[in-house]
Amino acid sequence: MYTSDMYIAILGRQSALGLAELERVYGGVSRFSHESARLEYAPDIQRLGGSLKAGKIVLELPRGDWRAVHTKILQHYEKNWQSVDHKITLGISTYGLRTSGRDIQRTGITLKQQLKKHGTSLRLIPNAEPALNTATAHHNKLGLSPNKVELLVVQGADGAIVVAESTGSQNITALARRDQGRPKRDAFVGMLPPKLAQIITNLAVGPRHSGSNLTILDPFCGTGVILQEAMLLDYDAYGTDLADKMIDFSQVNLEWAQQTLHTQKSFRVTQGDAMTTTWQPPVDAVACESYLGQPFSAPPSPSKLREVRGNCDHIIGLFLRNIGAQLPAGTPLCVAVPAWRAVDSTFTHLPLTNELDSYGYRRIKIQGVSSRELLYYREDQVVARELLVIEKI
Repeated sequence: MYTSDMYIAILGRQSALGLAELERVYGGVSRFSHESARLEYAPDIQRLGGSLKAGKIVLELPRGDWRAVHTKILQHYEKNWQSVDHKITLGISTYGLRTSGRDIQRTGITLKQQLKKHGTSLRLIPNAEPALNTATAHHNKLGLSPNKVELLVVQGADGAIVVAESTGSQNITALARRDQGRPKRDAFVGMLPPKLAQIITNLAVGPRHSGSNLTILDPFCGTGVILQEAMLLDYDAYGTDLADKMIDFSQVNLEWAQQTLHTQKSFRVTQGDAMTTTWQPPVDAVACESYLGQPFSAPPSPSKLREVRGNCDHIIGLFLRNIGAQLPAGTPLCVAVPAWRAVDSTFTHLPLTNELDSYGYRRIKIQGVSSRELLYYREDQVVARELLVIEKI
């Protein structure tokens, strides 16, 4: 079966966040496998923090194994590429199939030999693993032109297999530059990864507002990472922070972003305590990482956890009441709040996450993901970031 109007996205390490982000931005999304999502619209991979690669589906098999995929790829691409007059660079990545890098390499070599008989030249990207990593795909510019192709072969949870032609992969070079190249950094306040800042912003804004001049507010702006990513997503940015030092850092970093990253969007940053500040309109969406409490290198004792949890709940609750009194009904927010991970991988959440209506908010429904799955953390972290995707009632 052939299709021309469906797309696949390869999700990042914490796939629920990538799935939720796709649904909020594009709609028409369903989980295809643990590490992939199927959607009706072509996603712009550079606007997404939670997806590694994306592609347009060109082949579908109701079920099968790598041998069936091998045959299908050879038949399809020998026919389609035998008259091509330019050299093709090809990479093949598989997700969910029981196969090896050697098996995939054999498919590519066989296709190369078949095309050579027709006078078509093919350069094959070697596979050490079943999937090419994002760096390899990006550095070889796979998916960015008709002669640089990456095939994404994905087996779904139901056994069905799709073959998609990549439309690009995350630009990890640009992400690293934005993360490490900013003039002002502060390890004490934490390092918010640009990819997470993209996810938070996209979850806050939701469906893309084409042609709209939206202003995104970060009331805990720190060194300005979320504000920077909002500007790169074509939104105006407005930030406040309790510490004058952070305002100075944000000012320098966002000026750097305008000059170095070539964003034309505007920003403003002012000092202010999120629990008491009056923000100046317009505010179209709120995207922020709130107070996370003290860091821990190991799970705290029950008494210490109660103390820290209560303190965070109090501060964040005051913030939610303060900003809620100033926002029009329907204003969307994505607020990262702390959740504490135990040795058995269970999480302790803030009490307010079960009482959002009493603060004047409701969760924005995301069909494919439960609210408790919206957690960002590394395996060695005790304090996770729980993303509350909510709107003012």
